[in-house]
Amino acid sequence: MSAISEDARPAGTESRTGSASTARYVFVDVWRGLAIIGVVVYHVGWDLNFFGFIPASLMFSGPVTVFARALAGSFMFLAGVSLVLAHSRQARWGKFSRRLAKLIAAAVAISVVTYFLFPQGFIYFGVLHAIALASVLGLAFLRLPIGAVALASLAILAAPLLFETPAFDVRILAWIGFASDPPLANDFVPVFPWFGVTLAGIVCARLYLPKQQVRDPRPPAARGIVIRGLTWVGQRTLPIYLLHQPILFVGFVAFTRLAAA
Repeated sequence: MSAISEDARPAGTESRTGSASTARYVFVDVWRGLAIIGVVVYHVGWDLNFFGFIPASLMFSGPVTVFARALAGSFMFLAGVSLVLAHSRQARWGKFSRRLAKLIAAAVAISVVTYFLFPQGFIYFGVLHAIALASVLGLAFLRLPIGAVALASLAILAAPLLFETPAFDVRILAWIGFASDPPLANDFVPVFPWFGVTLAGIVCARLYLPKQQVRDPRPPAARGIVIRGLTWVGQRTLPIYLLHQPILFVGFVAFTRLAAA
């Protein structure tokens, strides 16, 4: 599985079900694959605007903003789902620690690179930062009553609507989510309200998983070229996330220079 989220297989099933265990939760990889494809499409639009091919009024219109937030929400929700699937029977600290280290390293790299490229709008707390922190915080909710987790999710989702203050309008605090006018960033996914989406993923997975565990432990493997393709993409979201924008950006630079020549 990609390091952008936990393994979709239920903990403790590797030896019992073999590779077939991944078919049970293939929808997680498919959803993640669709989400990362959406991110690529969004960044194509961002680059088109940056290089002057489309107006900002189109790129940052209401529908596009909703689309971008739906993508961020998908990754935050799936982070919660994957936590439950990976640790439903027992915690796998080694795998979790390795994944978390990759996420933190990738998040720091994105912050550093974007600081030098876009110092006014560098990514100081984007989706990778949010997933890394949500993965740690989410562990505390895996064994709590589902009702309590659901209430916490609703409270975190609602909190920014009820409380905001200029005191949080600095980068060192804005990531929490209570800023009235947060500093500009090309990607911004604060803890409040987005951790509430991760908790919603935990709630849904915990409601769904017991029903799945009583089914045939060896479901048929995913079929169809589209599903297999999306599954393949969904299992490699972190490298795709890290590499696609540099490749797109270099491509647009080359194209504009050739067009100018």
